[in-house]
Amino acid sequence: MKKIHLITLLLSILILSCTNLKKENSTILLDELTISQIHTAYQNGEYTAVQLINAYFDRIDSLDNKTNAITYINKEALITAKKLDEEFAKTRKLRPLHGIPLIVKDNYNTKGMPTTAGALALQNFIPETNAFVVQQLIDAGAIIIAKSNMAEWAFSAKHTESSTAGTTHNPYNLDYVPAGSSGGTGAGIAANFGTIGLGTDTGNSIRGPSSHNALVGFRTTLGLVSRSGIIPLYMRNDVAGPMCRTVEDATRVLEVIAGYDSNDQMTNYNKGKVNSNYQQYLDLDGLKKARIGVLRQLSDANPDIEIKTLFEKSIVDLQHLGATVVDVYVQDFDSLKTNQWCANFRQDIENYLAEYVKRDTIKTLEDIIRIGTKSEYAKKALNYFSENSGRKKDTIIACEDPYTDVRRLAFRKAIEDQMDKLELDAIIYPSWNNKPAHINKFEEEYLGDNNQIIAPHTGQPAFTVPMGFTSEGLPTGLQFLGRMYSEPTLIRLAYSYEQGTKHRKGPQFKSK
Repeated sequence: MKKIHLITLLLSILILSCTNLKKENSTILLDELTISQIHTAYQNGEYTAVQLINAYFDRIDSLDNKTNAITYINKEALITAKKLDEEFAKTRKLRPLHGIPLIVKDNYNTKGMPTTAGALALQNFIPETNAFVVQQLIDAGAIIIAKSNMAEWAFSAKHTESSTAGTTHNPYNLDYVPAGSSGGTGAGIAANFGTIGLGTDTGNSIRGPSSHNALVGFRTTLGLVSRSGIIPLYMRNDVAGPMCRTVEDATRVLEVIAGYDSNDQMTNYNKGKVNSNYQQYLDLDGLKKARIGVLRQLSDANPDIEIKTLFEKSIVDLQHLGATVVDVYVQDFDSLKTNQWCANFRQDIENYLAEYVKRDTIKTLEDIIRIGTKSEYAKKALNYFSENSGRKKDTIIACEDPYTDVRRLAFRKAIEDQMDKLELDAIIYPSWNNKPAHINKFEEEYLGDNNQIIAPHTGQPAFTVPMGFTSEGLPTGLQFLGRMYSEPTLIRLAYSYEQGTKHRKGPQFKSK
């Protein structure tokens, strides 16, 4: 017992010494800080990782009372930062993400930190190990600075509300939603509470919050990145990926996390298809001679007039940057997109509980329902999943992955056939056809979510990039959809568009 007390005392002293170390440098300008800028600062001796972490802590402390994006502050980040500073002082070498502050969505297992999925059933769960991709990022030098709020159990694309932390607000206008379910990461990275962020995307949840918060969000090919150690919604659709302020930073994160994981069978499909150097595709002239298809079947589906205007402007911008832009029409699109969802939450969550939580008191969906929720939205979803599974229609069709499911294969073939016919590098459409909803009207104003329709089912990669702002100062996103494992092409196109338009700007934290 005395030994435990001694260890605790020494740990407290170490944290305190890190906190006090050159605290005056918390005036580091954090707005829109990138990985390359931080690494240059480290190399030039402008500040240390400890000083940078302290600066981010100060910013979170002063501004997150407005957004409610952060659920847990990792004070041990200072210990990690000190070790990385000492390593750099000794070796003068930087790891790929050396000393880069990372915000992690609260459904990724993080060793020694709460991992709750925003739910009362897991509010005291602290994993013994990190999720596979979290460990990859740590090994690359990233520092977990905080966990972020999320829509409970990742149920909502509409808003970000949890039983453990409440509701997250959009930093561009606090009266509006940041979308869901990765709204905490979206709002937190947009607000410059960390440098890079992790989200998950079952149907919308990386790209939706990225679009609503003027971020870059990568939903990669299903199978490129591991999902093991992440609380699931539907494993057949779930993707883990980066949410960052720039294409370059998202690409650097992808470069670290892409790869095979023996604990995620979906990554068996990526063998021979993972690129060890995605940064080589960051090409300013990447749109020159590119061929882009406009999917009017999505973009013209009752769009808000301001979103439509911004989208049409993006087409002109793509052309000015060297691309040829043509309309693309997918035969039988409406029928192909239907009956794609399978309600597999029970199976997937119970597998997760058995593998990671290992508690007799919480083994089943009924245990989760018994423990309860503060969210009416989550309550309705839990009740639905207790009574439903599989497809709503044609239930005889098996619910499988995008490499074997007949419905998913047919949908992807129809899209990629048209891409081949027109020799397209990518297809574009607005990430949302409508503006972010008011927080108090998220049900009725949830309109125009294009993220749910193609990529989650076909397995194709889809990246969203800032497209501009509405008259209310609310962000919008342009989405690039590619062929399976065409991340190099999407990086090239998205980077060229981002650098050619420079739409990203920081939030004002305003409200009416």
